[in-house]
Amino acid sequence: MRRRRMLTTLGAAVATGTAGCTAVGTLGDANGDVGMTAVAFEPATITVDAGEEVVWYNNSARAHSITAYEDGIPEGADYFATGGYDSEAAAREAWDGMHGAITNGQRYAHTFEVPGTYSYFCIPHERGGMVGRVVVE
Repeated sequence: MRRRRMLTTLGAAVATGTAGCTAVGTLGDANGDVGMTAVAFEPATITVDAGEEVVWYNNSARAHSITAYEDGIPEGADYFATGGYDSEAAAREAWDGMHGAITNGQRYAHTFEVPGTYSYFCIPHERGGMVGRVVVE
């Protein structure tokens, strides 16, 4: 788990360097590996080993989703989305009723088994650039 130890150190450095700022992201603290600000995943890209779990934590006041781009995951990999949807279309459709939302203080976890790059986004903030990547080695 050296990755989490490194991210925790980085998170402390960011928090120290941004005293007085709000919503800087968790950067791997005790809340999770990837934090969510108002319109960004922090960090936007995370690298893990195959078989590792990634935990997202909503530390913003806004509701978010974690939704994989179907064409942005390796062949043979499990699809992932908050709300447990099995396709991007199903997740987008369900969002109209705010299904699959993660609100302040909630977590979502997914274990990545297949090496490759996984691209994901937040449905309501995708147009604002709220996208992320998980690189699995």
